[in-house]
Amino acid sequence: MNEIRLVSESRCFGGVQRTYEHDSASCACPMRFAVFLPGGADGVPALYWLSGLTCTEENFVVKAGAQRPAAELGIALIVPDTSPRGVDIPGQDEEIDVGSGAGFYVNATRAPWAAHYRMYDYVATELVDVVNANLPVDPGRKSICGHSMGGHGALLVGTRQAEQYRSVSAFSPICAASRSEWGRNALAQYLGDDENAWREYDVSEAIRRQPSAHTLLVDQGGNDPFLDQLRPGDLQAACEASGQPLRYTERPGYDHGYFFVSSFMERHIRYHAEALG
Repeated sequence: MNEIRLVSESRCFGGVQRTYEHDSASCACPMRFAVFLPGGADGVPALYWLSGLTCTEENFVVKAGAQRPAAELGIALIVPDTSPRGVDIPGQDEEIDVGSGAGFYVNATRAPWAAHYRMYDYVATELVDVVNANLPVDPGRKSICGHSMGGHGALLVGTRQAEQYRSVSAFSPICAASRSEWGRNALAQYLGDDENAWREYDVSEAIRRQPSAHTLLVDQGGNDPFLDQLRPGDLQAACEASGQPLRYTERPGYDHGYFFVSSFMERHIRYHAEALG
């Protein structure tokens, strides 16, 4: 299952931007991920990026402007897709917050989603194993970052498995999935009606129970139209209550999109570079 197939390749900032496909055991279907490798890459640290609702592995690598600072600092970028594709589940393309492009980085337990939608295991374990087996990265040096739904995923994976990551950051994360309309709809369909199961995938709830030693870096657009869905106040309250270190910055005038992300992407990459050594 660790074998990968090259889909595309382009020269980029002295390095190479690639897309790979492989057969995923976690998701029981082919999965794609994008990779940027800096020039002369050999044993480089890796920054994993988790994207948001409706995205594929392509949005970040085209829009975020991350390759230039990653090339300068010698960091590989690993960018998985946001859900299984083409698995023929009824209704998988009908809602933006459930199904294609909306895996929510959880392990689904409810049919029909449970057969394929195991994105937590995929990004936290299987993808890491595939990357370590096939690419010139240092397995002991990795960090994680994400945006929106992917910010939820990055904070969740990065704090629940804190010993495996050097640093954790997010842009406009969904901070309380069990209380957000987007999250509640997705979690109900993926996990069933037991809200205790939903809380296992709620970043703020996870941090209240078990804070990590990481200082979380979070940027949030002040003009984000989805603040009621993102609930950044829940994250701030959870970090304060548990002692979780948090560097939270609201950016006046910025919205939720990739113009915002690209404006502060270099800040995040340099933050991770310092932790990655």
